[in-house]
Amino acid sequence: MCGIVGAVAERNIVPVLIEGLRRLEYRGYDSAGLAVIHSGRLARLRTVGKVKMLEQALAATPIGGGTGIAHTRWATHGVPSERNAHPHVSQDGLAVVHNGIIENHEALRADLEKRGYRFTSETDTEVVAHRIHLHLNTLRDLFDAVRATVAELQGAYALAVISDRDPQRLVVARQGCPVVIGLGVEENFVASDVAALLPVTRRFMFLEEGDVAEIRRTSVRIVDRKGGSAERPIRESDLSADAAEKGPYRHFMLKEIHEQPRAIADTLAERVAHGRLLEAAFGPAATEVFKRVRCVHIVACGTSYHAASVVRYFIEQICRIPCAVDIASEYRYRNPLVPPDSLFVTISQSGETADTLAALRLARESGYLSQLAICNAPESSLVRESELVMLTRAGPEIGVASTKAFTTQLTALAMLTIALARHQGADAEREQGLVTRLVELPALVEKALTLDPVIHKLAERFADKRHTLFLGRGGLYPIAMEGALKLKEISYIHAESYPAGELKHGPLALVDADMPVVAVAPNNDLLEKLKSNLMEVRARGGELIVFADPESGLQPSDGVTVIEMPRHVSYFQSPIVYTIPLQLLAYHVAIMKGTDVDQPRNLAKSVTVE
Repeated sequence: MCGIVGAVAERNIVPVLIEGLRRLEYRGYDSAGLAVIHSGRLARLRTVGKVKMLEQALAATPIGGGTGIAHTRWATHGVPSERNAHPHVSQDGLAVVHNGIIENHEALRADLEKRGYRFTSETDTEVVAHRIHLHLNTLRDLFDAVRATVAELQGAYALAVISDRDPQRLVVARQGCPVVIGLGVEENFVASDVAALLPVTRRFMFLEEGDVAEIRRTSVRIVDRKGGSAERPIRESDLSADAAEKGPYRHFMLKEIHEQPRAIADTLAERVAHGRLLEAAFGPAATEVFKRVRCVHIVACGTSYHAASVVRYFIEQICRIPCAVDIASEYRYRNPLVPPDSLFVTISQSGETADTLAALRLARESGYLSQLAICNAPESSLVRESELVMLTRAGPEIGVASTKAFTTQLTALAMLTIALARHQGADAEREQGLVTRLVELPALVEKALTLDPVIHKLAERFADKRHTLFLGRGGLYPIAMEGALKLKEISYIHAESYPAGELKHGPLALVDADMPVVAVAPNNDLLEKLKSNLMEVRARGGELIVFADPESGLQPSDGVTVIEMPRHVSYFQSPIVYTIPLQLLAYHVAIMKGTDVDQPRNLAKSVTVE
């Protein structure tokens, strides 16, 4: 999504800004721009399209300066255009870049228009620029004016502000959106992502919620949400600007598994704040659409289909509205009926999956209320052709076997559940509880990743196996499906998944000592029934490997291996948390088997044919 870069230095920082924007291109965007202060005057340049278009514009109209900000924008308020691109200015001398959504921008705009401010864009960000200018006229200090402005804002934001009244200072603020400060030698930097600044520094400070900071060449001052002086720890990044993309990891897949806490946090950033979901993140029309939704129909392929299958349980149990899920390649050929006020949802990592795109195009002619795309590729066909969009912020996923794209899809779908529940009678307390569970996810995933050494050892028991059975119940059954898919994709072991209650209807015939049975067992309402199903396996001599809640009561014994998962994982969190060990298991088994982990045979990352 949007990216911010800024700098205060003695040298011309335009090359630093451009390189920073280039390193944020993975987030996706539709326009780019920068503003710098040179010889006491603010200069701005904006273009629609890629960063290279901005570079070409700079070559034609060179500008430079020692203080500046830059931005890549993904449209939320206002179409992609130069007038809507960032930075936005007020009275020619003050410039702002912004990530996030200002929910009360219409009321603030109306007040500013009464005061004589003229708007040249459709964005919520221009409101912020004019509001800072308004306060600057009375407070006479940029830092104080920004603090006065953010006190008026509702929603999520990361802001970077410069003014030609104070050319040696850059002011930043955060609420619900990440901001990092990069520390140099007599020069300092800001960005929305460490990756943007790695060519110029490896020393960083991370702002906390509600912080406002002023950045000078030789100093940084931070004030917290209560107005008190704040110290934030300095952290040194282990990454270098020219490091291989795999970093310290042997394979992209392992790197991407370990990137999931950050990817989930990035997907939540700018979308949740103060215990509330900011549903405008789905698009300007989202609120009006969600008010009318009485049925949801989700279409996807492969791993994305598993994500859809999980959220069906959430939507029906939490929102109490029907939810249908289809494999995209089958959807088009069964002439589906469309109930009134149905939301059509597509899920795709690449946004170019042929069957999913074809399903979307059919749905647009079939009487659905609206179409929502959940996707990791902002400029993809799926995104361009859908009315509503929720971008997952997994970043580039190189490994063919999807990992972080899957868990960020689940995160986005959980946010969709909350948005729909709001319009189906869920009160603020209920919403805050669900949002809190989402915010806790990155830390829970970090805990699950600590199981890596245990699972590495466990993988040895699969090295000579040819078949594996995966079991789950309720919303964890699709996670068993995903575990089976991962194992077969990269280790080439035949793996099947079943709802555990279906064992007695056929799959028990396959169970013997040579076929490991992997189960996921969170402490939920179906745990006791799952235990009974697992005993059916053990009674037939099957070897059980169970990923279980510490309070499940399951104990290791002869033929039963129990691996304890993090404690206090809720129903809403368990699909994501219990996915992690299954990904690690598939990875380590594939290493034992000697297969090509990142590029398994016969498979492609983006399936653009039927």
